[in-house]
Amino acid sequence: MADKIAGEEQDHVDRLRGQWARELPDLNTEPMAILGRAMRITNMVRPSIEATFAGFDLDRGEFDVIATLRRSGTPYRLTPTDMYTSLMISSGGLTHRLDRLEKAGLIRREKSPHDGRSMLVALTDKGIALAEEAFRTDMASELKFLDVLDAGERKALAGLLRKLIGGIQNKIAESEGDA
Repeated sequence: MADKIAGEEQDHVDRLRGQWARELPDLNTEPMAILGRAMRITNMVRPSIEATFAGFDLDRGEFDVIATLRRSGTPYRLTPTDMYTSLMISSGGLTHRLDRLEKAGLIRREKSPHDGRSMLVALTDKGIALAEEAFRTDMASELKFLDVLDAGERKALAGLLRKLIGGIQNKIAESEGDA
């Protein structure tokens, strides 16, 4: 029978915190209760997400490119600089993804109508359809992981995570300002 905390079964993180409490009783392991669980959730769902995209002959990074273009709105075109800034990857990493997506007929590179020296990356009709289908499939799959929470719990958790992310971003910005 699993150990219980306040009537609930202990999970992996609770057991790790218990071990650390025994070994380093003076150390506050509360961050593990939140950030450790967030990492664990990410690691647990990642294989399912990757399998979903693999079913569309995409890896996660390639999906991120076509999804970024699709959610940018019509005409579903962006500069490579806008893309790699949005995706937080290097220009070289983006170039590799674009080459593969172009060969698959999902994107095309075209000259900018505003500056003949600049290029734009645009989704093809095939890319638009694939981005939409892959995203719909992914959201349906991910929603199944959340069905242990009711709608109110999901909304409350999303709000708390939004608040946490904002606070973390502020802390990072403050520490970068001190550097």
